[in-house]
Parts: sequence; C-alpha cells; structure tokens
Amino acid sequence: MKVKQNDIKIIKYAPKYGKQTVEMWRESKEQAIGQKENHSFDRHLYFLNHILPENFRIDLALIKEKVVGMIAYNAMEINQLYIHIDFQGIGIGQTLLDRVKEQSSGRLTLYTFEVNENAQRFYEKHGFKMIGRGHENEENLPDIQYEWIAK
Repeated sequence: MKVKQNDIKIIKYAPKYGKQTVEMWRESKEQAIGQKENHSFDRHLYFLNHILPENFRIDLALIKEKVVGMIAYNAMEINQLYIHIDFQGIGIGQTLLDRVKEQSSGRLTLYTFEVNENAQRFYEKHGFKMIGRGHENEENLPDIQYEWIAK
C-alpha cells in the first residue's frame, strides 16, 4: 500500500480506538520481540484506557480511521511506540517521534528490548544514544535505555 504523509492523521487517543490499538500493539510487539503478550486482551485494553493515561499522553496515527501507530509519552519519556506491522518503514514512527520531540522538555528517554534491533536502528537514526542497559520488565528480556537531547 502506497501511503503519502498527508494520508496519515495524528489524533489524541480516544477509547473508541481501543480495540484496534491493542490489536495493533500486541501484533507489533510480538513480531518485534518474538513472544506473546503476557496479559489478556481485556487487561491490555484496561491498561491502555486507565493506567497509561495517568502519566502519559497517547497519540494515534490513523489512515482512513485504521490505527496504524501509537505513541505514549510525556515531556521527559516515551513509554510506548508501536507501528502496525503492515505500515512499518514508511515514516509513521518518525512522524510520531518528531511531534513528541517538539513537545518535549528537550530531553527524552526510553527503553527498548535488546532483541528488537529494528527499534534500536530506528532510535539511533533519529538521534537517540544508548545510555544504559538492563531494566526490569514483565517480559524478562534484557533492554537498552536510550536518550535524546535537543541540539
């Protein structure tokens, strides 16, 4: 599918997109780390609607009302960034990341799984530098902490 930048609409998360967002998130994460989600779909949806928004703003990338990406962030941290597996590599992640950088404090940190080499390449390409390794997570996988500082 050929997608132009103006086909992508970025909106603030709304619960009506919850089911689509969780489906996309789970599929993308499973592909990235090679393991199934630990939590049930309903628990994941509850986390998206009730827990994540307590500390993070959530934005979605839509193409014709289809959720193709999501990012959860605040002024200092990116907590989640997932792109639909059929829409990776076409600039959606960069579009979301650029918006978050503009709204940031000038410094952002995030964690990504060590097994997710695509994410590592993506973040490094967009100015993030590795600043640490090892962080406890539910998946029991080694991870890497990255930091971006505005120039």
